[in-house]
Amino acid sequence: MGKSETIMRLKENFIFAVIRAGSEDSGYEICKSVFEGGIKNIEVTFSTPGAERVIRRLSSDFAGTDMVVGAGTVMDAVTARIAIMNGAAFIVSPHFSADIAQTCNRYAVPYLPGCGSVTEVQTALEHGAEILKIFPGGVLGPAFIKDVHGPMPYAQMMPSGGVSIDNMDEWIKSGACAVGVGSALTKRYQTEGAESVRETAAAFAARLNEIRK
Repeated sequence: MGKSETIMRLKENFIFAVIRAGSEDSGYEICKSVFEGGIKNIEVTFSTPGAERVIRRLSSDFAGTDMVVGAGTVMDAVTARIAIMNGAAFIVSPHFSADIAQTCNRYAVPYLPGCGSVTEVQTALEHGAEILKIFPGGVLGPAFIKDVHGPMPYAQMMPSGGVSIDNMDEWIKSGACAVGVGSALTKRYQTEGAESVRETAAAFAARLNEIRK
């Protein structure tokens, strides 16, 4: 996929599964289960051991499907390049970095930087970011997106953190172009295994369909 097609797919899929796992194997298993539950944007965070190998395995095993695999918690340009070389179709960071933006632009890969103020939103846009990660979403709240859209209606924003199955509709009403969901997907994984992740992902996917109708 080209960059514009990737961005279109990410927004169409809408929900990003933000995966933080304790090992490479569990990371892969969780990602697979999330996808089977109906969430197609998979963000493998670099706080997961062997994250680049998880990305490479997913990119290979699910090639030709509608899964879109990317990397999260990317803190610098070196990590961004490692992720891209292993198949990451998008890069997410908790902050804005001009160096990461430059690397992503070089390889025509979407960069979703973390922004928590209007100044950061504007700076990210000036560096070519097309989807902005509003972080921490739980602190900023849906009103942040609505308020930013006052002077900047063209800014496409995706909250990460603070998104639940119960408030997803509030984020959508505020103008979010996508949402990032993390621990809510995996909270039962340690005690109930992969099936619990699959069930939770399916519940989120069903709720999104319900809202869209």
